[in-house]
Amino acid sequence: MEPNLQDINDTDEAYLARRARRRERWLRERRRRERRRRCAILLLGLGAVCLTALCIRGIHQKAAGRRDRTQAEADAAAAVMPEQTGADAQAALGENGAAEADAAGGAAQGQDAQDGADSGQSGEQDGTESDAAAAYQFTSDADTKNIYSEEVISANAILVNADTDVITAGKGAYDRISPASMTKVLTVLVAAEAIGEDHLDDPFTITREITDYAYVNDCSSVGFSDGETVTVRDLFYGAVLASGGDAAVGLADYAAGSQEAFVELMNRKLEALGIADSAHFTNCVGLYDAAHYCSVYDMAVIMKAAMTNDWCREVLSAHTYTTTPTAEHPEGIEISNWFLRRIEDKETGGLVVGAKTGYVVQSGNCAVSYEEYADGTPYICVTAGSTSAWRCIYDHVEIYNRYIGGETQQKTEQ
Repeated sequence: MEPNLQDINDTDEAYLARRARRRERWLRERRRRERRRRCAILLLGLGAVCLTALCIRGIHQKAAGRRDRTQAEADAAAAVMPEQTGADAQAALGENGAAEADAAGGAAQGQDAQDGADSGQSGEQDGTESDAAAAYQFTSDADTKNIYSEEVISANAILVNADTDVITAGKGAYDRISPASMTKVLTVLVAAEAIGEDHLDDPFTITREITDYAYVNDCSSVGFSDGETVTVRDLFYGAVLASGGDAAVGLADYAAGSQEAFVELMNRKLEALGIADSAHFTNCVGLYDAAHYCSVYDMAVIMKAAMTNDWCREVLSAHTYTTTPTAEHPEGIEISNWFLRRIEDKETGGLVVGAKTGYVVQSGNCAVSYEEYADGTPYICVTAGSTSAWRCIYDHVEIYNRYIGGETQQKTEQ
């Protein structure tokens, strides 16, 4: 039988259609593989560029580090030369050297002349501003050392003998820094002077504005709830141990009615301490602001003033604290001063009895601590510009061990 010509044509058309569909699928798959190959090449290229950039950055940082160490060693060598004077040592402490130190001293002396007129506005109730300014003016002498140890990562540092008010060692001590949450040392000092210990158990209600402020500004917080009624005592401990923005703003509201009014009191206190020319605060928490600044020297002055206030010393020295039980927190909130708990098992030649840390991007990790050395001498150490919370602690350990030991040895030899 002869094949039907129509059936043959139908078969060929079906075959050709199937073939066209297979070819289309093949082309789609080929295009897909080509796109994947191009993406892989692009990613590899980007990775190579990033790796090259990181290598170049590492090389530059290493070279910069070598230059810094070389300069530091040269500075250190100059610092210990027999002919060095007190002015030379002072020059090693800050970017502008003795000129800044002299300016600070001149500012303190100029403040003395105005103390009688300003004492009524300063918030000071005991003694005169002249006494306050004179009590917290730190000076350099021929034995002041430049901190050059490679174990100290912090860009700025100062170590002060709080008994003699002599600067034992420092680097960049007068440079302007952002104090971050070290600000709260001044916050609790001003609040303590404004409130008084008779009101520590007064109730205070946490408002939505306070918690919103802490949340919006990404502050550390104690964890108080909206509408929770706590005590003023809780606010003090919360501001220091938990570095709580909610506690600090609560203190400001209770002491002065608003944070703005409280900041005015803070800046008056800087004037009373003789450091208003180099320090100025815009908030009670430590948020970054170009107009919120001081130096590690200034923070050492603030810390000494705080540690001479009995209530501030107690708060700054506490390792742990549990807030008052409330309906929102029936067992209270347990908070800790992690700097004190982390440094307490480190060998520093004495006992670190008070401290406050801080961190914002612009300041790096910073801290102020107060140590009572083995012979009973008190020292204040302030650092800024470290790379981590742990590294900041080890910077303090290194500074206490290296520079107090040397000072004690010199006294023994004399």
